[in-house]
Order: sequence, then C-alpha cells, then structure tokens
Amino acid sequence: MKAFCMVLALLSFPLTSRRVEAKPAKAGDLQARRDKLRKIIDEEWEFQLRTHPVQATVFGDYRYNDKIDDISPAQQSRTAKELRAFQVRLQAIDTTGFTEQDQLNKVLLMRENSDGLQDFELKNFEMPLDQFNGVHLAFAELPSIVPLDGVKHYEDYLARLHAIPFALQQAVEDAELGEKDHLMPPKFLLEQVVTQCDSIATPAGKDNSFAVPVASFPKEIPAADQERLRAAILNAIDTEVRPAYQRLSQFVKDVYAPKGRTEPGIWALPDGDTRYQFAIHEMTTTDMTPQQVFDLGMQEVHEDEAQMDVLARQQGYPDWKAYDAAIRNDPKMHASSREQVLDTYRHFIAHMQPKLPELFGILPKARLEIVPTEAYREKEAAGADYQVGTPDGSRPGQVHVNTYDYEHRLLPEMEDTAYHEGIPGHHMQMSIAQELSGLPAFRQHAGYTAYVEGWALYSERLGKEIGFYTETANDFERLGDDLLRATRLVEDSGVHYKHWTRDDMVKFFHENSIESEASIQAETDRYIAWPGQALGYKIGQLKFLELRKRAKDALGDKFDIRAFHDEMLNGGAMPLDVLDTRTNAWIESVKSGAVSGN
Repeated sequence: MKAFCMVLALLSFPLTSRRVEAKPAKAGDLQARRDKLRKIIDEEWEFQLRTHPVQATVFGDYRYNDKIDDISPAQQSRTAKELRAFQVRLQAIDTTGFTEQDQLNKVLLMRENSDGLQDFELKNFEMPLDQFNGVHLAFAELPSIVPLDGVKHYEDYLARLHAIPFALQQAVEDAELGEKDHLMPPKFLLEQVVTQCDSIATPAGKDNSFAVPVASFPKEIPAADQERLRAAILNAIDTEVRPAYQRLSQFVKDVYAPKGRTEPGIWALPDGDTRYQFAIHEMTTTDMTPQQVFDLGMQEVHEDEAQMDVLARQQGYPDWKAYDAAIRNDPKMHASSREQVLDTYRHFIAHMQPKLPELFGILPKARLEIVPTEAYREKEAAGADYQVGTPDGSRPGQVHVNTYDYEHRLLPEMEDTAYHEGIPGHHMQMSIAQELSGLPAFRQHAGYTAYVEGWALYSERLGKEIGFYTETANDFERLGDDLLRATRLVEDSGVHYKHWTRDDMVKFFHENSIESEASIQAETDRYIAWPGQALGYKIGQLKFLELRKRAKDALGDKFDIRAFHDEMLNGGAMPLDVLDTRTNAWIESVKSGAVSGN
C-alpha cells in the first residue's frame, strides 16, 4: 500500500476537539459544502480505481478485472494533470462547521494528492525495475489476488495475461527515459532483476506460476469451459507472457543493467538530497532530518542491545552475541520441514486470538489464512508478509510465510512475526480499517507506512504485555527483531545520507544484528532499493508508545487499554502528526466525560 508524505502547507487545520467550533452557518450552505466534498472524494476514488485496476482487484472491486495498469509516461502525465485538478477543487471548499472526520477527509486527500504530484515531479516512475518492488514482480502476484469463482473471472484473468507483454514494454520505455535523465537503479540490483525475470519465464505450461489458476477449477464451471480456459491460459503463458519476460530479462541484462549506477545511495541521483528528504517525509509522515533519523537509530540500537544482554546473562551467557550463537547452533531451534514453519505460525495466531478482547473493543470480521510464499519469489522474499483480504470477506487476509531453506529458519523468531503480520498486527489493523463504514474508501484503504508498520511493530510488544514469549529464546528473538528495526534507521540514513557503501552497511549489520547472513544481504539490498521505507517501522512504533504513555499519564484511573487501542484504529491509517492531534482530542474528551475511556 502506498504511503503518503507530510505536506507542511496543509497542516493548518484545527483538530482540537471532536467537532470543530465555528461561526454558525446556514444548514443548507453547510450541507451543500459537505456534499461537494463528498462528490470530489467519490470522483477521485473512481479515478484511482480506473487507473489502477490491479489495486482495485486487491480492494475487491472487480469492475476492471480484465485490465492492468497503464504505466506509460503519457499516463503518468495524465494522472498528474487530474491530481492537480482535484487539488484545485478541494482547496476551494470551506470546511467551517465540518465534523472532525469531514475535515480529515479533505486534508488527507490533499496530502495524498500532493504526495503523488511530488513523486511525479521527481520522475520516480522512470525507475520501474528493482529486485524488491519491480513491476515484473507486481504482475507475477496476479494469481494470488484475482477472484476465480466463475467463467467471467477466468476470462478476465486471460485478458490480463494478454495485456502483460504490452505493460512490460511500457516499463522498458519508462526505464529508457530514466536512463536519459540519469535516474538509474544500482547495477547490482538490476542484475538480480534479470535472475527474477528468468525464474518467472523459465517454467513452461502448467509449471509456470501464472498457471496456478488452472491447477483446479470451481466445480460450478462446466467441464467444457474448464478445458477451453485451461488451454487458452496455458497458451497465453507460453506464447505471450513467458516470451515477454524473456525479452525484459534480455533488455535489462544487455542494455539497462550495464548502465546502472555504481553508488548504492540515492544521493548519487540528480537532486539526491531532495529525493531522500522527500522519502523520509513520505514514509514517516514526520519532519525529521536525515541526521535526526541516524541519531535516533543509534540510540535505539544501544537500548535494544542492553535489554538483550540482560536476557543473555540470565541464561548464563556473557553477552547477547554469545546467546545468539548458542540459539543458532542448537538444532532444536531450527525448523525440520516446510510444514513445521507454517504450523508454527498457525499456532501463535491461534494462541493470540482468544486474548484479543482483553486488548480491543473493536475486532475484525475478516478471516486470516497462513499460506506459503510463492515459489517464484521465495528466495528473495522476507520471512513473512501480509496480503490484505477483500472488504466483503470473499478473499481472506493472508500471511505469506517463507518456507524456503527451512533448515536455517529459527522457530523462536516466528512468534513476534506472527503477531506483526497477523494479529494484532497487519491483519487486524487493515481489516478493521476496511470495515469502518463511516469512512470514505480512500481512508479505509490508506497505507501510511509509519502508521501501518509502526502499529505492526507495536503489536509485537503487545504479545509480551499479554503474557506471551514464555520461552526466553522467543523473547530474545523479539528483541532481536526490534533491534533490526532500530538498525534500519542507521542503515537507511547511512547509505542514502552519509554516503555509506554497501560494505559499510553489511559491516554495521554484522556488529549489531542477530540476522542470518542471507537475511543481512537481502535486507541491505532492500534499503538500497527502497529509500526511506524501512524508517517507518521504528518511528511509528515509538509514536504509538508515546501516545499510550501520554494517555495513561493524563487519564490515570480513567485510562483503559481497550478504549485507547480502539481510538488508535477507529479512524483508519493516518499520518503520525494527525494521529497525535487526534489522540490529544480524545484524551480531553475522556477527561471531560464526553466519551468513556473504559
């Protein structure tokens, strides 16, 4: 989900109470202005769905299911023009007398648009290929998100397969523009793209990842249609999709990658410092400078390591590094099969489920599944990630668990990840947001990185507070994963601001991490490919902890953890400064008795 930047020009809005006090306005005039705002919001949401049909499918809107995104330079320009027009219309609306939520609707949509426009001005679309977020990977995820419940949806999927070659060619056109503008990803990351494209293109027919939908059909589809659709889909894969990926691989290998930049940091690009400052704003929704990010990271690294030392000494080891080595060298701490990895995640999710009412009043309705990471990306993928379900529940939320190289996966590190990706982390937060009927769709599906990832990291600690991590090794791994998020602040600002080399990054990881060597290498490349994104986790977590302490200190006996968590989740994802102001208003409302804190 896309994260949104802080736009300072749009921060001058009052949110000091649950309803904004203003001069009396005529009821008809007030309602007309509110209707105008809602009309714009609805129109822009429809525009976003039309121009991002794959995202529409993720959201459970299947009207554009036979299309994929137009990623051409011309479409990028058309989108920017539309966003500017929406901005003009939004700016003209006077929100005097509007409720808090209506004011937020305007402010947040304007901030989203401003983010999109700045992203366009920086021409980030001219770098469409990397090993972590490249368009070649996005299209390969289609089999896991498309609905497959009838002939029409299978035909839609076939239409999308036909469209993939054209879209991959558009990616080439974007990349060629980037080369002219000196906007090039690092050469060594592009070389990984070649490997990924080959991995997607090589398996033929039913063995290809795009053929997953024809492995089995719903029984409601007639046999004749099954036979027809299977043949057509396999033919499209072998004669259109695979050759398109082969062409893209050849282009990257022979033409594009050799011209990739040699420095890993974004500072090496035109306007590099501006790009990184924008990335910080976009991913953290704060006004932090790169130096502040680096300093905070160093502070948090030292704090985590001190806590890990305490646990290590309790277990009879001199320091955290010695205890970490003992855990990694113990065969009983490692998974013995792919299925055991999946079962371990399922165990911890089931363990947490009955405890949720102790922490929350609002609970999600959506189901959650634990499934293995797709074979085509498991070598480069994280240990687990989350794919949100559809609002109507037809597709459940899914935690994709990486079972590759299971012999080297530690069982103790899976507990905090289960809480992070599943409940009470991503699945709970995103599902609740989609189910908030009073919010417009763009807020139900908002994806501010600092909020979303900050909440998930905060959720790891909730497991500790509810009495879990009963095994010391699991608690140690929880702290180790918290340390990872702290090191991200240092690593990210190190490479993109302090001009660290890749070797500098790996060296710092070796000195301040319990990650495996494979994880260290993958994490390092991730921060290089996606500047700023890794900052949101720790910065967001610290904000949630800060707000909870503020509420507890201010409310005393009136503080209730369930009410606090509900307040954190009942407005959907939002920038951290907005969450801060909104929490202050809630605290004052509880103190005055206007709302209950328990």
